[in-house]
Amino acid sequence: MKPLISEERQYRMRWWTLVFISFSVVLIVTDASSVNIALPTLQRELNATVSQLQWFISAYIMVFGSLMLIAGALGDRLGRARTLRLGIMIFSAASLGAAFVRSGGQLILCRTVQGIGAAIILPATLAIVTNVFPREERGRAIGVWAGINGFGIALGPIIAGLLIERFGWPWVFLYNLPIAVVAMIGAILLVPDSRDPNPTRLDLPGTALSIGALATLCFGLIRGGDLGWKDPAVIGSLAASAVLIPALVLWERHTTHPMLDITMFRSRRFSAGAGAVGITGLSMVGITFATTLYLQFVQHYTPLQTGIRFVPLALGLFIGGGTSDRLVARLGSTRVIALGFLLTTALGVFASFWEAATPYWQLGLFFFGIGFSLGYIAAPATDAVMGSLPKTQAGVGSAVNTVVRMVAGAVGVAVLGSALGSIYSSSFQKAAAELPALPAEIMAAAGDSVGAAVTAAEQLPGDTGAALARIARESFMDGWQVIAFVVCGIGVAGLFLTLKFMPARHERLAEDNGEPQDVHAKQRT
Repeated sequence: MKPLISEERQYRMRWWTLVFISFSVVLIVTDASSVNIALPTLQRELNATVSQLQWFISAYIMVFGSLMLIAGALGDRLGRARTLRLGIMIFSAASLGAAFVRSGGQLILCRTVQGIGAAIILPATLAIVTNVFPREERGRAIGVWAGINGFGIALGPIIAGLLIERFGWPWVFLYNLPIAVVAMIGAILLVPDSRDPNPTRLDLPGTALSIGALATLCFGLIRGGDLGWKDPAVIGSLAASAVLIPALVLWERHTTHPMLDITMFRSRRFSAGAGAVGITGLSMVGITFATTLYLQFVQHYTPLQTGIRFVPLALGLFIGGGTSDRLVARLGSTRVIALGFLLTTALGVFASFWEAATPYWQLGLFFFGIGFSLGYIAAPATDAVMGSLPKTQAGVGSAVNTVVRMVAGAVGVAVLGSALGSIYSSSFQKAAAELPALPAEIMAAAGDSVGAAVTAAEQLPGDTGAALARIARESFMDGWQVIAFVVCGIGVAGLFLTLKFMPARHERLAEDNGEPQDVHAKQRT
């Protein structure tokens, strides 16, 4: 489809384009985080098994992550606006189907299709932003894009909690439809259909290798925390990814028409930016995972109340990401990203002093501060990734950026979750000696997780239940202190890597001297 507006008007309407692109981003990220809140209700209403509950989340993430690279490459070939519209249609159809399912298996299928739509949508949005905005405004636009990602993550649980309480679980999926309608209107009216003018033929072996490598890696990381790292399926999946990832790199280096141009990693700015994005994803997901457990099982908040208390985190991400470009213009990417990592480290030290009864005003300050810090990292790092590539590779670059963040997030949950669980279990077993004799099955479950311990404590009489809950919460805080210092270590590592490898400014690309930049410059004078 040809653009419905001229190039000049496309430029004048660029911020409106970003507004409508934001609806596509919100569509994906709110859905990803809202389904977690609906899991208890889905279990009751659909008679879902524990395994099915896990796959309601895992199926979406696995498909989303494994198809990202090929979706970005197809956007570069077929046109980003065209693929964006396709992704919105697929996601909307799957959301409508999910609202009317009658079994857990049917919902897993719908969530899988939603993952396909999301994989097509997200790389297209960032690629479109990169193509619509000129170099001097791109950092600010990408900052807004990154901030909306974070804001949507926090918004999802709040929306889901309200909808479930007032209208029922199908509306967790139906509310996607009006958002999709607005996003589609913007995609038709305001988004120019940019693409690579000289695409090579499709790299089918590279496509197969990328899907296999990312699917096995995501499966191993996601299921390792549930099944255990010694489970044969987890070991086999991670082993397969360890073989497929080098095979993908080797193939892409030697084929004449690679889906993923490995030479892009030779750019220090691209590689350092991708590394910073990955570290941000690891920190963000790890922190939200641990603090969700803390708020619900240690501080007694309901899921809806927990979601509301994450709002400062979302605001911090939005403000930090949206304002970082001004400081980057003055100080350069290196110093701004390093400042973000330095603040993250300091906040990790602050969080290590939390107790079971820490007042929320301190938690809220932490959430806002960590969101602001991660915004100062994510937005300039994403701009470094996208600004290192010609616009013809914007789709693949966007996909790489998102894949790195998703995989790092999965690593964050796997590693930090395992560390938290291990320390909790060890502390609980030592402290449980003071408890009166309890059934072995209760002690085993309570020693496995703070959630199981608090739930069991509610069923026990008087002082016995109170003692079990107290020991569980104290044991969790032992693990939390370690997690807080791990966040400090992540911040220090990110600080070192940024100062060592991140160039302060963009390298000039050949296209920066081309006509599009000149046209925009004339329009601003």
